[in-house]
Amino acid sequence: MVQRMQAKSPAEQETAVRLEFEEYYREKAPWDNGVTPPELVALVEREPAGRALELGCGTGTNAVYLAEHGWEVVGVDLIERAIEQARAKADAAGVSAQLLLGDATRLVELAVGDGFSLVFDLSCFCAIPAHRRDGYAAGVTRATAPGANLLMFGYGPDALPDKIFGVTADELRTRFSDWDLVDVTPGTNPFPTFWFTLRRR
Repeated sequence: MVQRMQAKSPAEQETAVRLEFEEYYREKAPWDNGVTPPELVALVEREPAGRALELGCGTGTNAVYLAEHGWEVVGVDLIERAIEQARAKADAAGVSAQLLLGDATRLVELAVGDGFSLVFDLSCFCAIPAHRRDGYAAGVTRATAPGANLLMFGYGPDALPDKIFGVTADELRTRFSDWDLVDVTPGTNPFPTFWFTLRRR
């Protein structure tokens, strides 16, 4: 996956991350297989459709899937090329989804709205620098309704060489103080990954 030299400061780290993701989306990002994860499919099959917020939506595979299954979808990604591809994918599928270019740690500035019953995160949070993660948690909490689900896929802190990546169950319990961590399931990758399910109180 992602390998890069450690930057000297948090600002340089963030710039390095963004530039690398921009480079990936000029071609085909290696993680963008166009298939909705079975973990999300299982949740959609058991939960009534509502408002869904996808953070780090990439080229829109999962946003389109959710829209096709009756969800009102807002997707957010930091990379302009990814959002352009997501909008094209939604148009091609004939579905409506609000796909926004922006920072998942600054949702208030994006005016995503509130009342979401589902937040989906496919390795977005684990790529956010530690000093911005409380902003992510606060924004998600503000945007969701009580009883909302947050389904998050993340790499363990030792899965990749750059420590900007990684998340643990203990960190989620601490940062998401208004949520219960109801399930942690190891991923099937050859390095440590996890599916976390949180439910807002």
